[in-house]
Amino acid sequence: MTIRRPALPAALLALGLTFAVPFSALGALPATVEGQPLPTLAPMLERATPAVVNIATESRVALRRNPLLDDPVFRHFFNVPDQPRERKAQSVGSGVVVDARRGYVITNHHVVEGADTITVTLRDGRKLDAKVIGSDPQSDVAVIQIPSSNLTALPLADSDNLRVGDFVVAIGNPFGLGQTVTSGIVSALGRTGLGIQGYEDFIQTDASINPGNSGGALVNLRGELVGINTAILAPSGGNVGIGFAIPANMVSRLMNQIVSHGSVRRGQLGVAVQDLTPELARAFNIPADRGAVIAQVSPRSAAARAGLKEGDVVLSINDRPIRDSGSLRNAIGLLEVGEGARLEILRDGKPLTLNAKVGEYVPAKAEGDAINPRLAGVTFEDIGPNSPLSGQVRGVVVAKLASSSPAARAGLRRNDVIVAVNRQPIASTDELRQIAGQSDGLILNLLRGQGELLLMLR
Repeated sequence: MTIRRPALPAALLALGLTFAVPFSALGALPATVEGQPLPTLAPMLERATPAVVNIATESRVALRRNPLLDDPVFRHFFNVPDQPRERKAQSVGSGVVVDARRGYVITNHHVVEGADTITVTLRDGRKLDAKVIGSDPQSDVAVIQIPSSNLTALPLADSDNLRVGDFVVAIGNPFGLGQTVTSGIVSALGRTGLGIQGYEDFIQTDASINPGNSGGALVNLRGELVGINTAILAPSGGNVGIGFAIPANMVSRLMNQIVSHGSVRRGQLGVAVQDLTPELARAFNIPADRGAVIAQVSPRSAAARAGLKEGDVVLSINDRPIRDSGSLRNAIGLLEVGEGARLEILRDGKPLTLNAKVGEYVPAKAEGDAINPRLAGVTFEDIGPNSPLSGQVRGVVVAKLASSSPAARAGLRRNDVIVAVNRQPIASTDELRQIAGQSDGLILNLLRGQGELLLMLR
């Protein structure tokens, strides 16, 4: 399965089209058929399309090259000419104006990530420079700002009211062609576990979404924003009728935090959860597609203070139904630090309501310099309860990595997960410190994406 985020690298597009259609063959469509007006989306689109913008970015990307080329003695001896150390990269995507007064535009994080310049092109042809207000890589949402003069904004719909089968329209900039409209239906709701980003609760649609549509609008037939187009299932590289959009309700909550703080400050309960299996569901006498089981409660956490216990089944949070462990993590991840959460649970088969105030999770960190000289320039973090790896992997994450560090030269990469050191499993930075601090050479077992690697640091 290939899942792509449909942002499009800019390329020269040459189209040669020749039309030879006699003028007499062009006839106007009738206004009515059997006395009934022809159905059309044109009036709605005339209101909605001015709020959808095209986004072009430019960034500088460092070129990887042999370290010998940076050695002045080597360069002098072999008369190596100067070579560029970076190249310019361009990409195109889409965005949606959601606040005309302040000029706020919602798009995807991956559309503007690392951009040095961002140019927004409006439906009327105006080109405006944009600045990034903030973004959230975990949900792939970003907020940028443009001058707020004569802008049109899209109203946000309540995406919780969407149903499978509802008609929707995708508006964006596919393949860099310029603003394009496609239509379809909602194919599925609550899609998770795709591995596209950390927090997933996607709307699936068969409205055509292609590279360049990233950050564009998914609207209902009233012209209201129901989602932000963000990814496609693309085994052939283009649209096959399976696209994914971030729900408008999620976008709205994330935008409020990004505008207020420049980033998303996620709360945490301090629990480990698991899906409700059919066996557990029968034991609790509830449907198997509803609820998540509390597997562990951290001491002195928000969950412990609220009275949650291992074995509790969470059915809803703030009246939002919980389907599985992923939807529970999403619900908590959308709550801001200090915000209240009302949990409807089952304990020993009996319903119970608990109130919690979510806290802020600060993962334990460890600097490699203080552990072992071979880990100098590396910052490690524990896997926290809000991480998509929580409950799936035991280890520590490479949070930061200096490109000139010994570990980087040996092949370590940011976001690698160290699961064992010198063949001893680790689950925390404390264990990493204990094992690696007593060793001359280091053998690291790590996870990178879907693969496992062995790395030796001598």
